[in-house]
Amino acid sequence: MVEEENYLTKEKFEELAGELSYLKTTKRKEIAESLEYARSLGDLSENAEYHEAREMQAASEERIKQLEYILKNPKIVSHKKSDTVSMGSIVNIKKDGESEKYKYQVVGSEEANMQERKISHLSPLGEAMMGKKKGEEFTFETPNGKQRYTIISVE
Repeated sequence: MVEEENYLTKEKFEELAGELSYLKTTKRKEIAESLEYARSLGDLSENAEYHEAREMQAASEERIKQLEYILKNPKIVSHKKSDTVSMGSIVNIKKDGESEKYKYQVVGSEEANMQERKISHLSPLGEAMMGKKKGEEFTFETPNGKQRYTIISVE
């Protein structure tokens, strides 16, 4: 398996570390108690509580593995003011032929969230913007064809 670099802000790292700690301590204990209770009900083959607790346990353990992988070797990014788009940059762009401007922050895959206007550096738009400067134009491929944008500002 190829190791992918996990870019995280310090805040996201702490959030994920907190989630991992919760899952390993509190959540594991809750699931163990649920399993113990379900076992006490008798026949496991037709015991819905037991099967539900087992599914919760599997999902929780999978998330623990995922978090451990992400937090194993993270690249903590702290954005430094620059005129070039990089991890952590807040970028204002404008689509050719439109007057509306769009503002995005370039983040790692784990933090990407379109509702918060945070896009992954690995997304088509994020990749196309990386390394560009104010005033530069760039294009990227979408399902509707190539899109052309101009970088208005980089914060």
